Amino acid sequence: MLGEVTASPEVRRHFAHDASILQLAPAMVVYPRNENDIRKTARFAWQLAKRGRVMPITARGGGSDTSGAALTNGVLLVFPAHMNRILTLDPRKEFTTVEPGATYDKLEQTLYTHGLFLPPYPASQNYATIGGGIANNAIGEKSVKYGNTGKYVEQLRVVLANGEVIETEPLSKRDLNRKLGLSTFEGEVYRSLDALLEENTELISAESKRSKARHNATGYNLAAVKSKKGFDLTPLFVGSQGSLGIISEATLRVVPYNPSAELALLSLNEVEDLNDVLPKILELKPSICDMLNKTVVEEVTRVNPHQLQGVLLRPQAAIHLLIEFDDPKDGAQRKAMKQAQKITERADGAFRLAVKSDDQDQLRKVRQSVTTILTSPRGQAKSVPVAEDISVPVDRLAEFLQKATEIYTANGMPPVVWGHAGDGVVRMQPVLNLGQIGDRQRLFNIAASIYQLAVSMEGSISAAAGDGRVRAPYLFYQYSKEYNELLLDVKKIFDPHGILNPGVKTFNLEQVKALVRGDYNLDHRHEHLPRS
Repeated sequence: MLGEVTASPEVRRHFAHDASILQLAPAMVVYPRNENDIRKTARFAWQLAKRGRVMPITARGGGSDTSGAALTNGVLLVFPAHMNRILTLDPRKEFTTVEPGATYDKLEQTLYTHGLFLPPYPASQNYATIGGGIANNAIGEKSVKYGNTGKYVEQLRVVLANGEVIETEPLSKRDLNRKLGLSTFEGEVYRSLDALLEENTELISAESKRSKARHNATGYNLAAVKSKKGFDLTPLFVGSQGSLGIISEATLRVVPYNPSAELALLSLNEVEDLNDVLPKILELKPSICDMLNKTVVEEVTRVNPHQLQGVLLRPQAAIHLLIEFDDPKDGAQRKAMKQAQKITERADGAFRLAVKSDDQDQLRKVRQSVTTILTSPRGQAKSVPVAEDISVPVDRLAEFLQKATEIYTANGMPPVVWGHAGDGVVRMQPVLNLGQIGDRQRLFNIAASIYQLAVSMEGSISAAAGDGRVRAPYLFYQYSKEYNELLLDVKKIFDPHGILNPGVKTFNLEQVKALVRGDYNLDHRHEHLPRS
């Protein structure tokens, strides 16, 4: 093996945390230098498992995962140290191939020089890795127009549980038959999966339509394996959180980037105004449509009275929308902005347009001010990521916000809300002291209530952060018992010995409670400002 392997207590302590509420120290940490290092690690764990000793393997990028999926008590493969290269970039054909440890920030800066970008970058782009983004099917501020990560993944190289390497891409019927005839583990996977999909076509179709939200990162994307393009395992690995295979290389489609966009801040007096305003704004096809509520402004002002001073035209408004138009034609941008202004003014809202770069930076400060809340404790209590990646149908967003506010108020918590309004994605982090039993109980009460509310509105308990160990116990809210069992069958096909990130689809609530850390913090993230 070319990469480094360590069981140093100091290193293990560092990697015992990601951005979730859990802690779990690895037995050892591996810094792979190439695909062969990943294969050797997988073969080592596979042979151990065949002898009855399971040594789990978990892939880790930047440690920004809030679902507890970047933790393990086995082998932790840490990719940013070495496998962080941009391997190829073809600006003319608009695609790039990268290693999983490359950060979004590194990739985007390279793409910008060619007038391109990868649109679904998450808020944590400065330190989040491409591998992690694919594992969670990441979204971001631009996803309202450009969609999720899965839309841009063209091809993957994946190390299977036994160390075999496969390449995923759409297969014709002829190509699929060749795969089905292989005597390798890859052949077993294709045969078993093909049979499972055939036998459960109706169940898969019904369950895939259960959520009407624009984004749903729960379970496995079984409905997308068979399509008009052919039989493709790529959408199955996207969002699987390393539980089916370990991505060693990804080929991504990229698109033209326009740095000359117009930005505006809309402030609405009532949350209900979203019902009328938001659909009309979305018809204009904004490239960003983010939100934050009045409580965010109040909490930021409490911590830093001057941070938003003079930025908001109407600080007391119930909800603020940050919208951007990036049409390549300046005239189209201006036209869309004028229409957005009229829509806002008809709803008696306030509208602030920013064309110059400095003015736009001022408006972005409003959305980025959430960082102040995430990093400012209230005594021993802190903002903790619980039920913080909810997705609901856009036409039910206002209703969800009102009912979620009632849940927080009933638990004595300020209802701080932000997220991607245009996608119906809601982020809320309760301020709790996880060292206190009472606050831990409130944490699980809030989680259960918010998840049930989201599903009751045909939404999802996870927009783009996956299930992980934190959300896996609530998958029975999202899907039927039969479909949850089907998800486990898929897991067994790819990972018969249960060595690939076990727990991210099957954890139970008692296991979660046993791993909750009483001193929740983001110590490993302070070289960057935590974003959400």
